[in-house]
Amino acid sequence: MEAIINFVNWITGIVWGWPMLITLGLGGFVLSARLGFFQIRYFPYIIKQTFGKMFGKVEKGEVSPFQAATAALASTVGASNIIGVPAAIMFGGPGAIFWMWVMALMGMGSKFVEIVLGFKYREKNEEGEYVGGPMYYMKKGLKMPWLGSFFALMLMLELVPSVMVQANSVSASAQEAFGIAPIITGVVTLVLVGLVVVGGIKRIGSVTEKLVPFMAMAYFVGAMIIVFANFGQVPRVFGLIFSNAFTPMSAVGGFAGSVVAASIRWGVARGVYSNEAGMGTAPMAHSAASNDHAVRQGFWGLFEIIVDTLVICTTTAFVVLSTDIWTRPGAMDNPSGLPAAAFTEFYGAFGGMLVTVSLLLFVVSTLIVVIFYGEKQAEFLFGLKFSRVMRYVYLASIVVGAAGGAQTLWIFLDIMLAMIIFPNMFALFMLHGEVKDLTKEFFTSKEYYLKDIGKA
Repeated sequence: MEAIINFVNWITGIVWGWPMLITLGLGGFVLSARLGFFQIRYFPYIIKQTFGKMFGKVEKGEVSPFQAATAALASTVGASNIIGVPAAIMFGGPGAIFWMWVMALMGMGSKFVEIVLGFKYREKNEEGEYVGGPMYYMKKGLKMPWLGSFFALMLMLELVPSVMVQANSVSASAQEAFGIAPIITGVVTLVLVGLVVVGGIKRIGSVTEKLVPFMAMAYFVGAMIIVFANFGQVPRVFGLIFSNAFTPMSAVGGFAGSVVAASIRWGVARGVYSNEAGMGTAPMAHSAASNDHAVRQGFWGLFEIIVDTLVICTTTAFVVLSTDIWTRPGAMDNPSGLPAAAFTEFYGAFGGMLVTVSLLLFVVSTLIVVIFYGEKQAEFLFGLKFSRVMRYVYLASIVVGAAGGAQTLWIFLDIMLAMIIFPNMFALFMLHGEVKDLTKEFFTSKEYYLKDIGKA
């Protein structure tokens, strides 16, 4: 078994190095270029169509574009927004944040393409709900049903250890902060998540549209108060981020120093892992939305990246950098604990509790949505009845993971994730011409863009 573990870890280290970063980073750039960098050219309009219409009305029984976006956001806004960012800073230097921003901008191309394709090739299931995602555009767009089945199988299996890892992070946080036994946390999480996922995408959408803004705002406001208290440090923080993005940085206190290559690698990785652009998961939530055009729904993918990476991850970075907690002795020993340390130092015990509760809410919301994603894979492969079986497999995995069980499965997490990313990015490149045509149609039609800006 040890030989297998070592082999899997070796393969994972290779795949999740430059091959993955080039696939997603450069891939996102190429797709953005092919679409004429629409996310920059039409940025004010896209903001108006998303942030400006967050609470627009929708017909009863339908999933609104905002609900679909918050469902997808629930998956991307997770523990990594709080604990992943300081790790990127400690191992890649402040310049990693600049490359995280670049990756967010380029990742908008990948996320937009996959959501538009998911919306275009969606279909209705036995219950009359819209379902979509990479497996459908691989089957109907690429005419490669075997690739769609491979994608669905890999994601369906990958989500079992993924659920376990998320549940374990919840139980570990609860035990450390409140002394609650892991098995109790596991059972409570199972009940909370189960009550939501049993109701399907409509209930998930109605819960996430309330939970995601609340948990994001609670953490964001708490973090911004710290940043404003250190407002005089903000120009210096920007200077650190931009200068270190292109030049090496020497060791400072608890920070061991970094080279430019490390800044790029950690920044790009943080952008990729945080917003899930190119992974193919977001289209599953967005395909259920009620909207008049696939491109308009695609704009909500950009909304997700702005909230997840440019707002929440950046806020965490500014808390860590403006307080100088990253240069304290011993900072490298526990990078993931730096935000909690900064909050505790500023707010006292309440600060540490706020970060812990935020982590718990972030992870619970992630569990709700990834179980839905897993069900959709099972439904595509084996039908609606089998998807219900997988729902309970995932729910059971919450308790097993919370208690720290089946940890040998966890080592397969990253390699199985790679097995869904590579085929999805292949599909995006093969089909992006269709998205380019749809985008041109949207921005030149009197029914959509021209009508919106009053030039129809």
